[in-house]
Amino acid sequence: MLIYLTEFLAHYISGFGVFKYVTMRTIMSVLTALVLSFIIGPKVIRWLIRLKVGQSVRLDGPETHLVKTGTPTMGGVMILFSVTISVLLWGDLTNHYLLIVTLTMLAFGVIGFIDDYKKVAYKDPNGMRSRTKYLWQSIIGLIAAYSLFAMAQVPTEHELLIPYMKDTFIHLGAWTVVLSYFVIVGTSNAVNLTDGLDGLAIMPTVMVSAALGVFAYMTGHLYFSAYLTIPYIPGVEELTIFCAALAGAGLGFLWFNAHPAQVFMGDVGSLSIGAALGVVAVAVKQELVLFIMGGIFVAETLSVILQVGSYKLRNGKRIFLMAPLHHHFEQKGWHESQVIVRFWIVTIFLVLIGLASLKIR
Repeated sequence: MLIYLTEFLAHYISGFGVFKYVTMRTIMSVLTALVLSFIIGPKVIRWLIRLKVGQSVRLDGPETHLVKTGTPTMGGVMILFSVTISVLLWGDLTNHYLLIVTLTMLAFGVIGFIDDYKKVAYKDPNGMRSRTKYLWQSIIGLIAAYSLFAMAQVPTEHELLIPYMKDTFIHLGAWTVVLSYFVIVGTSNAVNLTDGLDGLAIMPTVMVSAALGVFAYMTGHLYFSAYLTIPYIPGVEELTIFCAALAGAGLGFLWFNAHPAQVFMGDVGSLSIGAALGVVAVAVKQELVLFIMGGIFVAETLSVILQVGSYKLRNGKRIFLMAPLHHHFEQKGWHESQVIVRFWIVTIFLVLIGLASLKIR
């Protein structure tokens, strides 16, 4: 909203003209989300404590986690609030990319909120039935995927870009909707599975979001996209505002989620921010790069799939000591903080590899 005010004021005070640039609004977006998180964080935590919205810990998990029972969950609402307010203040609300990713994030947040509520109200770590949750994720994911497909402005938006290869695309046509659906829903569940330790999911989210913001800015810039030989998609640069807001809100949340956590994000946070990352990756045509940069999310998901498959097909035999993957390393003797920091380091490495695709072509 402030973009319209600053445009008006620029007619009288030239200095306000700086806010028409995406770069300036990106800076303001990340700062706004970060400050908002710091301000509302303590209030949200106290509110959740009063409501007795405590986390139920799975009994078959590491014994060290039992002390976390009762820690306030559903803290993801502070992320959603900070991101939404920041986008409303600094984003161009006529931009359909920005509207789609924000509305998708909030819709997945509603699913997560219901799931969390069932967990805390009935003291059931499983929450919403998996089929029901996946059904609603699928409905919203398909709506988002089709919206991006229907509102495409250039043919490149219906193609799959192959990273590290110059001008190499796979034309998908209407199959783009299917790919987008799996990216959005898959990333949502992958972040959800990763959110099992203090700060484990949020910091990789911050790093991947920041990197996707770089891709969004370059992809929406006519000259930069031509120089880097990546698709030019007009208007997609506005997603830089969203990515910055998510990174800022994530850092603000990490202040309270760092070990030992004062609050957990819950499904209301993990499902929504995962879906948001998926939508941004689809919009900027970096689905495969997201797969690389979000390697930790991918590994966590694969560990669960392989564990379940092995258990069912090999008469109860397991591949990992425990799934998801972070619990496997805990069972091997790694301290929780070791697992967290090492996963962060791996994410930094993978994000740099992903960003390298801008030049290595």
